[in-house]
Order: sequence, then structure tokens, then C-alpha cells
Amino acid sequence: MRADKAKVIDEIWDDARIDSFLDKQPLGDEPADYSQLLHAYRSMRLEDFEKFLRRYRARGGNPAAPNKDGIALADVIKDQRQAGPFLALLNS
Repeated sequence: MRADKAKVIDEIWDDARIDSFLDKQPLGDEPADYSQLLHAYRSMRLEDFEKFLRRYRARGGNPAAPNKDGIALADVIKDQRQAGPFLALLNS
């Protein structure tokens, strides 16, 4: 049986694609700032997430923005095995 989608590796993340995450609509009933961070974290490689965060902050985004339950992304991902470098970016 084959998968519905092939795994995509080494996608090209140009500036326009990274910037498009700044205009993403909220996921469900999550606050917009948190939702943008979560979507970027789930979608981007570390270096792309770093570019996103610079632009996100420049637009007034808060890397500590809480989700609908009052929990920041850093706290949501802190126990994930590969989250360390992402946490460093969020907390810098």
C-alpha cells in the first residue's frame, strides 16, 4: 500500500512563502498570534522558523502569545525531543 502523500524533503522556503505564514488565519478558535507560531513551528525547518520569527516580531507578534488555554508555544513543545533549538529561538 502506498501513502496518500509522498514525504517532501528540502522544500524551498523563499521569503514570500515564509511571509505568507504571517497572514495565516487562526486554527480553530486559537488566538491569531499563537496560531501563526504553531503553524510555523509545525511546518518550517529551524532556519526558516528563525526568519519567520524575525518578521513576526517586527510586525509586533509576541513569541510568548498564549493559546486559548493560556499556554505559550514554548511550554507546549518543551518536552518534544527536537524542540531545543526552536525553544532557544522563541526565548531569545
